[in-house]
Formats: sequence, structure tokens, C-alpha cells
Amino acid sequence: EGVRGDVLVPGGVWIAPGDYHMIVRRDGTAIRIDTHQQTPENSCRPAADVLFRSAANACGGNTLAVVLTGMGEDGLIGCKLIYQAGGQIIVQNRESSVVWGMPGQVAKAGLAEKQLPLRDLAGEIITRLKAGRPNYHGMPRKA
Repeated sequence: EGVRGDVLVPGGVWIAPGDYHMIVRRDGTAIRIDTHQQTPENSCRPAADVLFRSAANACGGNTLAVVLTGMGEDGLIGCKLIYQAGGQIIVQNRESSVVWGMPGQVAKAGLAEKQLPLRDLAGEIITRLKAGRPNYHGMPRKA
């Protein structure tokens, strides 16, 4: 679980603690985790939109959002911001989702570069991290 002040490091994975929103913020050259219990968004706490909004702000085009099965449209607004910042977005496909609400909303909005079965998402994430940061349309980004 993410703890306030943790520094993000390559290969690390953090999960939002129960009943806390998790955000990332830039601290010099580091990206740190913060948590808070502000008002739920999309009837959720933690909410994907809160995290994604902070990632778009702190990391801009270096953001890769992955939206998995879930009810409602949490994550849609945050994905719009990530898209506008030049980040990448992939979603779990309808067939492998228990509920295709969250990934479906992002896909229907035209924000998802790919829709993949759950079994293929980890490989896609690893491939993208090793390949660098192509933009949404496959063109290399400027350094």
C-alpha cells in the first residue's frame, strides 16, 4: 500500500490504501506518494480520477494509465487529462472484464490506445516501459 512520502522507483507497484485517495506529486526530481481522505469522487475513495489527475499533473506525457474492470465511469475524467498531456492509456477489454463500466467509458470516449484481455495487460505494460514513450498515435516523442 502506498504510504505518504514514498518515492516511486522503477519496478515498484503501489496500491491505494482502503478509504484513502492516493495521489502522486513531484518533489524536485522525485515523484512521491501522498494520501488523503477528501470527499469521495464518483462515489469512490480511493478514486481512479484523483490518482490519474495527479499523474497527469506530475508526470504529463510520461504517464501510462491502465483501466481495469469496474463499475461506473471513475477514471474517465483523469484519462482525458492524461490524454491531453500526451500520456498513454490502455484498458481491459469487454470480454475479460467482469464489469466493463470503467474501461468501457474510457474506450467509448476514444481515449484508449488498446483494449486488451486481462492476460495480455502485464506484457503490454512491460513492452511499453521497455520501448520508451511513443505518443498515442505511435509517433516518437521529443526528448
